Amino acid sequence: MSIFPKISFKNQAFKLREQAILDVATVVLSNKGYDLMTMDDIAGAVGISKPSLYKHFKSKEELVGEALIRLLEGALDYVAALDANLGPLQKLSALLEWALRVRLDGGLPFLPSTSAHVREMLMRNLKYMLRVRKLNRQLEAMVEQAQEQGLLSRDLPTDVILFSYYARTCDPAVEYLQKYSKMSNDDIVRHMLKVAFEGFR
Repeated sequence: MSIFPKISFKNQAFKLREQAILDVATVVLSNKGYDLMTMDDIAGAVGISKPSLYKHFKSKEELVGEALIRLLEGALDYVAALDANLGPLQKLSALLEWALRVRLDGGLPFLPSTSAHVREMLMRNLKYMLRVRKLNRQLEAMVEQAQEQGLLSRDLPTDVILFSYYARTCDPAVEYLQKYSKMSNDDIVRHMLKVAFEGFR
């Protein structure tokens, strides 16, 4: 007798469809932004009816929140899987590389929008905020450790470094380079990491 609970085919199909919806929402958000994205866009791209879509997500706000929660969970999982022997600057660089590659593959940045409405919507999302705070605590500890070791400037407040780091995940230069330069994604990531940690000098 199996000790694992059985998941019905119906439940499996429901979860797979939910992941497909989140995949599509991520692409549409990345291309159109929150304000222009509609639930009709998502239902049409997934190939389901709008009533079916609402069985999974009751509103656009809930759908976008879940898409961003999935991104944060991916980041948290990535940090947890990093080699414990890596130094704080190596960990920060590795996570930024991961985030840039997510962007280049059509994913979302850590800072989702400059829209006040989107910020307020996410601030009300407890599940999202818990993950934001967890990731922020981990990154803040890495920054402080790197400063203590002289790997990052001690003259800069931790928050300046931390929020500048977040801003690199949504730098429009990534899309411009991917669209207009002849560089490979690997080269774009390499150059963006150099700019982030070494500046232009």
